Amino acid sequence: MTDPVLSVRGLVIDFTGRPGRRALVQDVDFDVSRGQSVALIGESGCGKTLTSLAVLGLLPPRMRVSAGSITLGGVDVLSAGERTLRGLRGRTIGAIFQEPMSSLNPTMTVGDQIGESRRMHLGESRRTARARAVELLDRVGIPNAATRARAYPHEMSGGMQQRVMIAAAIACEPAVVLADEPTTALDATVQADILTLLEDLRRDLGLGVLLVTHDLGVVADFCADVVVMYAGHVVERASAKKLFHAPRHPYTEALLRAVPQAGHARTTLNVIPGRVPAGGALPTGCRFRPRCSYAEPCCAEPQLGAVNDDAHFTFCDRVAAGELVLGSRS
Repeated sequence: MTDPVLSVRGLVIDFTGRPGRRALVQDVDFDVSRGQSVALIGESGCGKTLTSLAVLGLLPPRMRVSAGSITLGGVDVLSAGERTLRGLRGRTIGAIFQEPMSSLNPTMTVGDQIGESRRMHLGESRRTARARAVELLDRVGIPNAATRARAYPHEMSGGMQQRVMIAAAIACEPAVVLADEPTTALDATVQADILTLLEDLRRDLGLGVLLVTHDLGVVADFCADVVVMYAGHVVERASAKKLFHAPRHPYTEALLRAVPQAGHARTTLNVIPGRVPAGGALPTGCRFRPRCSYAEPCCAEPQLGAVNDDAHFTFCDRVAAGELVLGSRS
């Protein structure tokens, strides 16, 4: 593995002016290198999107990074000024969001929107940027690219809009692309096409991809490494092969059990009881304890146990102590 383009260490995100409240995101670590695909997974409310917004330097005004570091292309994101951050966005890191219609400018043609990034970061002329935009639209599989470049977002389908978002994200040949639920609003066939496109771009362009999702099927098809988050904390981190075959944390196991299994008709779908706690109402001890079928009284105490062997990290006192060993999945 090459040196990481994106490195996050000990990331802590909390509310400004709220001393004493437990952090919304705490002690998050992961790396993304060129050509590597990494997934951030977990239920809604687990801190995935907050983490990705911190990487982009776009946290909401009432939230702040209070500890840790984020390094992107050798630049310290947390100490960088707004001008430096604007230079990183688009040039070093591209972003693909889950609702393209709310991200694309309805008053600009898609060709101009794609070309705008190249004009800003690369200093290209309007004509050159437009020509490159047509090439990019063709690269992401949009037919009649020269004609489509003159269209407005509302004149395109959801799948086409998402392809435009991808073209805009890779317009300046960034080292890494952050994809936040890029297939959520699309039907299954279009989802498969978008994932195939992203995989082709990762392989052909050497892109690093940070995929933020709750869809484990997408992760299994696309990602090599997985970071599992629960209530703002990383509970497990491993290769996709290891994690899907032999999860070590009870939350990861519960997520995998909740995935419908093909060929098992008329079976009851497993669910995780309860819901992810709100940021201001986190339980003491293990944050997953109220929903965990393996919880013991010791889980209400501060959790200190983390095990990281064979490139497989797990944060659970009972696993660290050898008291809890989850079985392999067939």
